[in-house]
Amino acid sequence: MSKDAYIYKALPGSPDGSLLFVFHGTGADESQLLSLGRDLGPQATIVSPRGDVSEHGAARFFRRTGEGVYDMGDLARATDKMVGFVKAHVEAAKPSSVLGLGYSNGANILASVVFATPSLFDAAVLMHPLIPFEPQIEGSLAGRRILVTAGRRDPICPPNLTSRLEAYLRAGGADVTVEWHDGGHEVKSNEIEAARRFLSATPIEGA
Repeated sequence: MSKDAYIYKALPGSPDGSLLFVFHGTGADESQLLSLGRDLGPQATIVSPRGDVSEHGAARFFRRTGEGVYDMGDLARATDKMVGFVKAHVEAAKPSSVLGLGYSNGANILASVVFATPSLFDAAVLMHPLIPFEPQIEGSLAGRRILVTAGRRDPICPPNLTSRLEAYLRAGGADVTVEWHDGGHEVKSNEIEAARRFLSATPIEGA
């Protein structure tokens, strides 16, 4: 898969430093999380792809047939494509660690990539993910660190599904942290601070 499989923006970082992929939410684009990525990873190289699916003009990473109802065939297509895109950038950059951060639909594609290729990301931040299916984890998540952030009153991502996702990830061997707030689907400051602490604690491979 090509590094150019998606339209994307990149911010350069320290040579041989971390590579941080950021994945936007529905209706946003590759610019949405760039500044957050730079804030959370000051020395990282940041890559932000744009979703290649249009839902009534809103960019997404895979198709759905209704709110919370995924086109599983297209999710499989998108997951394979994203795995190839990430691998191409990793092979070119040879980073010290590979990190991911996604919000909403971006968190969903990141989670799906983690399920499909557990070894690809050293650490991942899933902000308000919705996984309304039982994932099949292709291997072990042992040694992989995952932060899930969520709202207790999120109408899009119900808390019970967040807790179920946590259980799936733990069963796969991941080191999981969950950060809650009392609001809905919006990102709040405690989530950003949790992500900052989480990503800054990611060890550099070989150190």
